[in-house]
Amino acid sequence: MFRLGLTGSIGTGKSATAAMLRELGVPVHDADAAVHALYRGRAAPLIEEAFPGTVKDGEVDRRKLAGALDGKAERFRKLESIVHPLVREEEEQAIAQAQRAGHRLIVLDVPLLFETKGENRCDAVLVTTVSPATQESRVMARPDMTEELFHALLNRQMPDAEKRKRAHVILETGRGFPAARNDLQALLRALAPRLY
Repeated sequence: MFRLGLTGSIGTGKSATAAMLRELGVPVHDADAAVHALYRGRAAPLIEEAFPGTVKDGEVDRRKLAGALDGKAERFRKLESIVHPLVREEEEQAIAQAQRAGHRLIVLDVPLLFETKGENRCDAVLVTTVSPATQESRVMARPDMTEELFHALLNRQMPDAEKRKRAHVILETGRGFPAARNDLQALLRALAPRLY
């Protein structure tokens, strides 16, 4: 099974790229979606034990969890030590399911792929990118987004230039999603003899 990592900074079109890949018939494991499901499921009691008062009606209350983390690195590490192994289990299950279905390629959609050293689990990494102006314009158009929050999110992520250096494939989404889709189709055709 060829594991293609998909990552990109906020506002660079990573989620839209994952959706296009699904439309093209490629199985995609979404790490963020897995975390959301875990927060409503088996991670909730573990998080409540580590951070009392953060779970309500069996689901992690993200605002309360953010308050409990209080921006402290050691608390983030504690949370990650709970959640990351569970996400890896979900990822391995998705890979096994894709293999059973006859796929030879799976995309691992992980926002913080490089930051968590997830590239070590991938055969290649695709990074989405746009100009800083386009990125800011896209992100600032989101509901409830502020300049302060945008910059805080950027500061938690590896700089786009560093991600591009580490990428095997770079997908520029600033030319529009039809162009990005064409580039994805070309990538899949290049992989086709062995994988797709």
